[in-house]
Amino acid sequence: MKRREFLKLSLGTAAVAAVPLHARAEAGVKGIRVGYQKNGVLVIARQQATLEKHFKPQGIDVKWVEFSSGPPMMEAMNVGSIDYGAVGDSPPVFAQAAGAAIVYAAGQPITNGQGILVPQNSAIKSIADLRGKRIGFTKGSSAHNITVQTLEKAGLTYADITPVYLTPPDAGPAFANGSIDAWAIWDPYFAIGETKQNGRILVNASEITKTNSFYIANRDFAKNHGSVLQQIIDVTTSTAKWAEQHRDEVAKSLSAVTGIALDIQTIAANRSAFAVGPITEDIIATQQGVADRFFKLGLIPRQIAIRDIVWRNTQT
Repeated sequence: MKRREFLKLSLGTAAVAAVPLHARAEAGVKGIRVGYQKNGVLVIARQQATLEKHFKPQGIDVKWVEFSSGPPMMEAMNVGSIDYGAVGDSPPVFAQAAGAAIVYAAGQPITNGQGILVPQNSAIKSIADLRGKRIGFTKGSSAHNITVQTLEKAGLTYADITPVYLTPPDAGPAFANGSIDAWAIWDPYFAIGETKQNGRILVNASEITKTNSFYIANRDFAKNHGSVLQQIIDVTTSTAKWAEQHRDEVAKSLSAVTGIALDIQTIAANRSAFAVGPITEDIIATQQGVADRFFKLGLIPRQIAIRDIVWRNTQT
């Protein structure tokens, strides 16, 4: 598979094409472009304008770009259309394997808020019952990893199911109308499927494996503007600390920015982990396991070393 074809895993939306490239003055950064999805700390940061408040005195503007999932965000970051963003564990693995210009900037352990749903009246009662079934998920997303590891837990292989690659906005209706037998997904879509689309939780990701989400930066941005990137991480971290202690307000922020109903975002906020920290040895080891598993299954074209693209701030 050609590199660019491989990297473009989920470009069903026009998100990448819609992100304009901005020239930066040689003297320094004039603007920061942040990619976000419909959940997490960056949504809160956008609603509260924490990055804008921090960078305005420096004359740096902040632009926000929404993505339906992590893979198209990684493509946008690779081509330099965004500088920083939050994704699950699998998108950066697929992107690194394709040679994308990205680095891991910070990590965030996930304790809940993702898993596999089946219809309430489904005959699927255990993981083993997924054999021969159509499972919907976004290719190259964290749901892809959860699907693979869930199957392994029951002694099944990837060949034992029919993967149906769908973005979250497409997978929801497919799940509701019975076009797929199960749906691997994350919040807030996980909560939507559970409460609004007659879903039943077959398994929570936390029951299967340790998972992490990540804050990723464009490689050149990190190399050339490390002090600015560190400031972005610091603001992200402080926003996360606030979120841990103000979940009701978090739900309101998530709802206001995403347009998803408050009751849904309340469920998501109450079971989310927000703490942001450095990329530890444990996180590297866990993420390396994801990469090794995908290579073994032939889902990525080459072996990769996660450590090779972990960013360390060397600028003072």
